[in-house]
Amino acid sequence: MAAEGLQDLADKAAAEAAGAKPADRGAAEAAPGVGRHEVEAVNKAEARPLYASRPSIHPKRATGIFRNVKWVVMAVTLGIYYLLPWVRWDRGPNAPDQAVLLDFPNRKFYFFFIEIWPQEVYYITGLLILAALALFLVTSIAGRVWCGYTCPQTVWTDLMIAIERFVEGDRNARIRLDKQRWNGEKILKRSLKHFLWLMVGVVTGGAFVFYFRDAPTLAMEFLTLDAPFIAWLFVGIFAATTYLLGGLAREQVCTYMCPWPRIQGAMFDEHSLLVSYRAWRGEPRGPHRKGEPWEGRGDCIDCKQCVVVCPAGIDIRDGAQLECIQCALCIDACNEIMDRIGRPRNLIAYDTHAGLATGKATRLSQVPYVRARTVVYAAAIAVVAVIMAFTLATRDTMSLNVLRERNPLFVTLSDGSIRNTYTLKIINKLHRPAEFRVSVSGVEGATIALGGHEGDTLTVPADDLLDARLFVAAPNPGREVSDLEVRLEEIGGERSATYETTFRGPER
Repeated sequence: MAAEGLQDLADKAAAEAAGAKPADRGAAEAAPGVGRHEVEAVNKAEARPLYASRPSIHPKRATGIFRNVKWVVMAVTLGIYYLLPWVRWDRGPNAPDQAVLLDFPNRKFYFFFIEIWPQEVYYITGLLILAALALFLVTSIAGRVWCGYTCPQTVWTDLMIAIERFVEGDRNARIRLDKQRWNGEKILKRSLKHFLWLMVGVVTGGAFVFYFRDAPTLAMEFLTLDAPFIAWLFVGIFAATTYLLGGLAREQVCTYMCPWPRIQGAMFDEHSLLVSYRAWRGEPRGPHRKGEPWEGRGDCIDCKQCVVVCPAGIDIRDGAQLECIQCALCIDACNEIMDRIGRPRNLIAYDTHAGLATGKATRLSQVPYVRARTVVYAAAIAVVAVIMAFTLATRDTMSLNVLRERNPLFVTLSDGSIRNTYTLKIINKLHRPAEFRVSVSGVEGATIALGGHEGDTLTVPADDLLDARLFVAAPNPGREVSDLEVRLEEIGGERSATYETTFRGPER
């Protein structure tokens, strides 16, 4: 309690430093032993001009279950982002061993045992569709939990605020530092904070470029200053954007730049769980004096702890707002105060509009999670996932494409026969070379020759594409267009492919 008393004294001092009017003891405390913050929400739930200068938001440190969940999520997501490029995955001697790699020079995307070729970009499209549907489903059930816990903007902003708090102190200390004249202490703290922010940006940019090239090799090139210019460029771009968006812009990205707050309204219904203030229990609000009965008044003592911990600078008591990212830190702050004044927890809690309308607390077990909206989203996710899994499991490890030369359409040889020229594009998706035999059918008496290859066989390198010229000659077929089938069979294997094209001759 001694620490809490000191914190309350600091809160009062900060309020006076911020220009709060002197008040008596009853007004300075929301309840015995609980300081009352003289603060207004930066982002108020009322009509505002299209542009307004941004007051600084200094979120107070929160403690509780939701804050702990956010710490865990931040550690896991940042750990995955920074460490995943270093994870190895053995694909054989002719393939890279980085588990996740976007190999632009070779036009391939590796994700553990999955290898995506340019012709299979629809898998990326399917993955994006799955992610969007999953976001719709989660939002319809639990509101903007993506924004509050796993959105990259939220994760990196949390990290930047943690660094700021480590260097400059908690909310009151940061407010005092803001108002303090520039001196050695302020210069040192601000310089250290911005230096650490920039270092986070550099590490973030470095981790990003590691996804596009072998991480150990590129890291050594950075250390020896031999890395290509494009790598340095993207590290600089991501360092700058991380510093600007996570360190300086913060909640403004969510409020002004991100379209999701506007879209998410279409995802909600009366049974969506949202961080909500239970006005039926909290009103009428006001400071509570020692010995004053609780009958005839609400449980909200107007301490504004929910406001000072909010990273978006809103007052959750004003109801659902565009700026709210549902991080639930206001729940932790309010529960701590309820414990201190001996009132039941969850004055602020995850609740539904339907539950709030009843004037009773809604338990999570009472929420109808299975309803038309969620069933549609879940069914769509299942359909897309099954289609993607089936196509991945049954996709071919080779492909054949045949392009007929159009200029000239055909050549008449000295013996009167007709020759057409084709370009074969053969993809071998296995991590070993493969030998194939080429044959044609459909044109009587047709013979073939492969440019640059002997006989009717050719070898395709491991995990590669081969272009080969195919010459097909045949006696004059007597018609302008004939159907021609090109067949490719693996020698010593079971793979084969066919391609339907045409054989052109002179007009009759």
